[in-house]
Amino acid sequence: MTRKIGVSAAAVLLMLSASLAHAVPGLALKDESLYSKPSATSSVAGKMSKGMAVDIVAKQGGWLQVKAGKSQGWVRLLSVRAGAGGSGGGLDDVAGVAGAVTQKSDPSRVVAVAGVRGLNEEDLKGAKYSAEEIARLDAYSVTRAQATAFAEKSGLKTQNVAALPKPQSSQPSGSGWGEGY
Repeated sequence: MTRKIGVSAAAVLLMLSASLAHAVPGLALKDESLYSKPSATSSVAGKMSKGMAVDIVAKQGGWLQVKAGKSQGWVRLLSVRAGAGGSGGGLDDVAGVAGAVTQKSDPSRVVAVAGVRGLNEEDLKGAKYSAEEIARLDAYSVTRAQATAFAEKSGLKTQNVAALPKPQSSQPSGSGWGEGY
């Protein structure tokens, strides 16, 4: 029994050291709490400070597991820039996704950027028009009068904002997802 525990402990240590050996360097973009699980409702496991060098250990959804100083925990993906100076490198799945949101956009990486939003490649490939879902969205709409009444009650004031320029597509027309981005 003791031998089994020793072998199990050695295996865990080996996996842990292997995962740390594959950590990607990163930079904390802001002061942030490190959570024990990839959830803002989990307990705080430590802190990281803006500008602090971190090691990105793992990625899960919109969260990165990082080692910051003597603490290790989970932070939101947008709180860390992957790579030395944000240039990426190392774990392609971690740095590639983190780099997709912390570096200049690359139109060929639509799936990686969509993955940050919680969609994966299968979700995008299986996407289909749904009149029922559109109707559900329409149920959340309000009239101009309702919106104005809410804004007045909340103390909001009108502010005119110039329209953004129309996006220029870098892909041939009819390319589908990502067109115009």
